[in-house]
Amino acid sequence: MENRKDFKSALINKTIPNLTLDQKWHRLFAIHGKTEEIKALETQINTLMGTEARLNMRLKELKRLKSQLLKNIVQNMDDAKDGEALTLREKKQEENKRLVDEANQKIDECEEELAEIPCRIRKANEELMLLSMDYFYEKLRINRKESMEIEEWINQVRVDLKKNIIRKQNRDINNREIYQYLHDIFGAAVIDIFDIKYEDESELRKPT
Repeated sequence: MENRKDFKSALINKTIPNLTLDQKWHRLFAIHGKTEEIKALETQINTLMGTEARLNMRLKELKRLKSQLLKNIVQNMDDAKDGEALTLREKKQEENKRLVDEANQKIDECEEELAEIPCRIRKANEELMLLSMDYFYEKLRINRKESMEIEEWINQVRVDLKKNIIRKQNRDINNREIYQYLHDIFGAAVIDIFDIKYEDESELRKPT
């Protein structure tokens, strides 16, 4: 996708935090949850980090073993130098050297694999960031659209409210005028009779 390539080019030399280790990133998904694609990338990154940790531990163990083997070789050089003891020492030296070569090979393999992992994590994390941005900018777009619709509704309600307030005031004024004219024309005694008759149907306000 061309747009994505543009983003990746713009992100060169930009520091992107490891999202799977960022609690704020996880909290962003608290309401709607993560998509399957985002979950898959998150699992991939976590697996790579787990592999990296295991390889680092293995590398330390191998280097410790190699160091001990080299010490053994040095010590064997000072051991007996004749007869049966010499033959035994030579066998030990050969075995130690074989084990050192084996350790060196495994160390090289560990270091080679370890050298690739940071790049793989970085690429997966970059892709995870782009997916997250796609996801949340779509949420932002939807929220903004709904917010504008709600704002339009509120503005319309305000207009309708003002209109209805004026209509209510006009009706109240009209009622007071009607009641006042009826009171003036027919007098209080007659109006009182009709007030009793219609009191359940309307709230007539007597003039003060």
